[in-house]
Order: sequence, then structure tokens, then C-alpha cells
Amino acid sequence: MGRFLGGAPDGPRRLRDLLAGPGVVLAPGVFDGLGARLVEEAGFPAVYMTGFGTAAALLGRPDVGLLTMTEMVENAARIVAACELPVIADADTGYGNALNVIRTVQEYERAGVAAIHLEDQVAPKKCGHMEGKQVIPAAEMEAKIRAAVAARRSSDFVIIARTDARAVEGMDSAIERARRYRDAGADVLFVEAAESEDEITAVARHLADVPLLFNWAEGGKTPPIDHARLAELGFKIVIFPIATLLGTTAWIRHALAEIRKAGTPLPIMDELPRFAEFLDFIGLPEIHELEHRYRS
Repeated sequence: MGRFLGGAPDGPRRLRDLLAGPGVVLAPGVFDGLGARLVEEAGFPAVYMTGFGTAAALLGRPDVGLLTMTEMVENAARIVAACELPVIADADTGYGNALNVIRTVQEYERAGVAAIHLEDQVAPKKCGHMEGKQVIPAAEMEAKIRAAVAARRSSDFVIIARTDARAVEGMDSAIERARRYRDAGADVLFVEAAESEDEITAVARHLADVPLLFNWAEGGKTPPIDHARLAELGFKIVIFPIATLLGTTAWIRHALAEIRKAGTPLPIMDELPRFAEFLDFIGLPEIHELEHRYRS
């Protein structure tokens, strides 16, 4: 009853507890409330709102800075409302300068998000695993991080600083930028798009004094690496941003091809959840109970 009426547990505090505890925080990426419910059902401790997936789902377009801050916050708020997990959300570049970052932080925090990551790309940004990225001066990003830290109403709200400098200036520069963002007040560091296990190891070695986020970008520039190795290296958060997006795309293509061929959904009916089961999953019994309780 609590989920439908609101009042979900405090996301930022719960994420802080996870960061302080043992092990790696695994956060699959989702782009809507249904995906968040599925991640929760699967038993993960946190969920990640992917900007790449949000752009693809809402616009049917790539992640090249087309979505606005308000569109991203609205989607994050729906995901927060749909589940009881801490939500880590993509906040792109903060949607402008340090002044814009202040509003960005406050809007995401008001939406109930537990953490956001801010990146040092120029605007409009691109997906971290696409070509042609550019980065702003490190000093400008430091100012954004300081503004983000000052803007949050709760010190539990987690600020994740992401650098995309590896593709532009090399890994040494990316690590140095990350250090500077840590000194500006970031709670977690995110060095995007390392291109070898040696580079991943270098990030972990040089930034061992602060929690690190690893982007397990499915099919991206960063090589696949197993859970045991990431835990050994000391990464604290691992996101899987697009597995659910790619899986959804593959399934829909398959289903539509079968429906088009047969003229009905009959060939795929055995592969689908039963309608009544799905209604239970998305909370119809809860809504019926509420209707009964408050019916005049």
C-alpha cells in the first residue's frame, strides 16, 4: 500500500548505507517505471536511470543531448515512484553552467533521486561511448561540482562526478581531472570509457581513496570484465545501462516479426506472462483494495 500512496524509504540514506557496507552495489539501467519494478523484483539493491535509454525510449533517438533537464527529472520521478530502490540518475552536464547545476540538483533531489552523475562534456553532450566528444576546462567542471554540493538540501544526496576526458585528452588527464573533482567535493568518481583492463586497473589504483563507479556499458568501448575482478579492484558501484534496453528491443523485434508473419500473436503466447499475472505485478489488487477502502 505504501508504494502506491508514496512514502518510499529514503533513497539517499539507503544508498549511503550501501556505499558504506561491504561488496559492490549493482544497479541495472532502466528507462521507465516498469523496468524499475522488474529490477526490484530481481533482487538488486539499486536501480540506474540511463540517459541513453531514456533518450531512446522517449524520443526514439540517440543520446546526443536532445532531452531537457525537466524531461529527465520527470522520468526520474516516475522511476522513483514505481519502486522502493535507491535511484541513481544520469544528469548529463547539469544542463548548463554552475548556476544551472544548482537547479538541476534541487530538481532531482525533489524528485526523490538518491544520486546523480554530472559529466564534464560540452553541451550538447554525447553518449560516453560514442565518437566526437569534447570536454570543458577542468576548472569549469570543478565549479559545477562545488555548486552541486552546495545546492543539495541533504548531505546524503550523492554527487557523482564523471569525466569523459579519456577519449579527448588521454587516461592520465582523466585521472587527474577525477582527482580535482574529488577535491571539489564529489562523493563518487566515474571515469568514463576506459579502453583496456590496464586502464581500468589504473583508475582503481590511482583513485583508491574514494568510491568509484564502473560503467559496464554493454557493447561499448570498455571491455567486459567480471564481477570478481571489479570487486577485487575496489569499484563500489557498477551500472549496466542498456542491457534492459537492448533486451527489450530484441524481444519486440522478435514478437513483431512473429505477429506480422502469423497475423495474430498466437505464435508467441506461450512466451508471454499471463495477463492476470501481469496485472498482479503492476499492482491491480492494491488499487482494488484502495478503491474499496475509500469508496464513498
